[in-house]
Amino acid sequence: MKIDEVNVVEIMTKYFGKVSIEEGKIIEFPDGIPGFIEERRFVLLDLPANPAFQILQSVHNAHTAFVVTNPYFIYPDYTFKLDEAVQEQLQIREEKDVTVLSIVTLKQPFQQSTLNLKAPLIINPIRMLGKQYILNLDDYSSKAPISPAPLKKGVK
Repeated sequence: MKIDEVNVVEIMTKYFGKVSIEEGKIIEFPDGIPGFIEERRFVLLDLPANPAFQILQSVHNAHTAFVVTNPYFIYPDYTFKLDEAVQEQLQIREEKDVTVLSIVTLKQPFQQSTLNLKAPLIINPIRMLGKQYILNLDDYSSKAPISPAPLKKGVK
């Protein structure tokens, strides 16, 4: 019986210094990320202090890192349709092949922070492929509040 070998690489990160990651955890972004098209390999790192947020860290450039979160934690009604070209590019066959993340722009105080709902990150966690998908909808903002306004009592 052969034990599968796990290749581990060390990378420098923006927030955690040097970390060891499994090569199988690296997400390939074939087109890069808009504004960072030369960066094509990223890894998701958990934030121990707040599991609702992660860091999407470039494998090659310690300074290229984004705070991300699952937008459905904050906007449960967030919906959009992936076009067939993206589904094909990311080898998406069914719903379990899709993870959606939004880039967070951190501000002080934290409640002033925003999510980019206009350009979600689409990741196939099975194939480890990703893409930032820019929505051609006016329904969502690139600066959606991280703390949506509460409904006023009596107003629906």
